[in-house]
Amino acid sequence: MLSGLMSALLVFSPAIIWGILFTWSYRKEPRQFKNAIFFLLMLIFALGACAIYTNDIGIVLLLGIAIPFAPIITVGFLLVNAWIVIRREGFSLPNILPALFALAIVAWIIGIPVGIGISHSRVVISLSALLLVLGLWFFFSFVALLVYSWFYRRLPRKRRFDYIIIHGAGLKGEEPTPLLRGRIDKALELWSAQGCSAILVPSGGQGSDEVISEAEAMSRYMLRLGVPREAILTEDQSTTTMENLVFAKNLLDARQATPYRCAFVTSDYHVFRTALYASHVGLKGDGVGSRTAAYYFPTAFIREFIAITKEHWMPYVILTIIWATSVLAPYFGQLLRVFLSSQ
Repeated sequence: MLSGLMSALLVFSPAIIWGILFTWSYRKEPRQFKNAIFFLLMLIFALGACAIYTNDIGIVLLLGIAIPFAPIITVGFLLVNAWIVIRREGFSLPNILPALFALAIVAWIIGIPVGIGISHSRVVISLSALLLVLGLWFFFSFVALLVYSWFYRRLPRKRRFDYIIIHGAGLKGEEPTPLLRGRIDKALELWSAQGCSAILVPSGGQGSDEVISEAEAMSRYMLRLGVPREAILTEDQSTTTMENLVFAKNLLDARQATPYRCAFVTSDYHVFRTALYASHVGLKGDGVGSRTAAYYFPTAFIREFIAITKEHWMPYVILTIIWATSVLAPYFGQLLRVFLSSQ
């Protein structure tokens, strides 16, 4: 009995360690990128431990099939998705992102082995090794963010909010687009669920191609649905997600000196980045997502991942420094021996 417990503890210890790190980090602040990394590592080690401890060949076969075929399936899915998005939304750089992402995966999978195989240059082999490691981190962090953002969106929101910030998403004339209407309707659903007690904060300025500000269009839409004017506080200067939050916070701080809690209502693919930015500017609250058309979700999420990766570039620098140190170490050793021999 004791030996069985010890063996189980040994097998599951990596998953337990990552689980403890995730729990500590999550309780400290749920809106952190590193939570995604801890969460995925916990899941991977837990699944592997289950396969080892139960001796379940099914899990082993599943992992054995999933790992090599996952890139192929992903590439096929992204290409089909890009075709669907372009047909429905038109040709543009954002809409071909899934196809570009798929081509990057193909180039990474094929290019690195070919480069190593046909080249006898240490420089090319070393650079290929660096690209391999950076690519592995890139795809690992992508999966981690995808899994954790799904988990974060599905956490229960039982808190009462003092303010409900609605993020702008473009207009059609003077009317909200279907995407923006989905965000407003989700905010109103949340507002009604807590007895219409919060202040609604539509946030969005007037773009160069827009007749009125997004905040004004959202306000008009809510007024037509019967929302009292005193329940609406507009923020009509912002042009980015970060500005939405910063300018809204300035309004709320000027209005209320006591601590308050916000809901940040946006599209589901955009929830985690919005919550992440809110933590940066010091706004307490939770992200709440409205539904996005399934065909558009991959395109939108890739954009979200790129934006978050631009902020969390340090792992790439650390990996590059480790690679450069390993490559240059022999040369430093030779220089040191030459220097010592000359003394």
